[in-house]
Amino acid sequence: MESIYATVFSIVVNQINAKKGQMFFPFISALFIYILVNNLVGMIPYSFAPTSHFILTFSISFTVVIGATILGFQIHSLKFFSLLVPSGCPLGLLPLLVLIEFISYLSRNVSLGLRLGANILSGHMLLNILAGFTYNIMKKGIIYFFLGLVPLLFILAFSGLEIGIAFIQAQVFVVLSSSYIKDSLELH
Repeated sequence: MESIYATVFSIVVNQINAKKGQMFFPFISALFIYILVNNLVGMIPYSFAPTSHFILTFSISFTVVIGATILGFQIHSLKFFSLLVPSGCPLGLLPLLVLIEFISYLSRNVSLGLRLGANILSGHMLLNILAGFTYNIMKKGIIYFFLGLVPLLFILAFSGLEIGIAFIQAQVFVVLSSSYIKDSLELH
């Protein structure tokens, strides 16, 4: 728990700000632990990871991005729209670049949720396919049972990898969420 605390604290301090980030540490910490636990639940046999369902990941990502947008409007009011104007932009390209930045801003919701859901879902599907393959080999007979130990070793290796991916995906989600909050606090 101390390692998780230190990791999340360093993410908040490095991504948001050493002083302003302290206010968002409880939210970011709870978000990290929630996503991590939901990722790890899928490693229990005969269960599924709730974060492999896109409705959950999209709900969390939309909540984070909409909350960051509301925060930006509360702090900066209409100056928040300056986030859509790249610095040093020539006046002739301004409408096109604002449109591109607006689409990019809207795609944050989808990319944040899709990244988490797709990575967790693909890992669990791979484990499911390998487990079915191994079971079908091992039930054929005694010789095939011993041949089935080779794919079983792959399942164990991929399970370890999947545990690592659960931690990494929780960290990536939290880093990006912190970055979105920083964008709302400090426009450019």
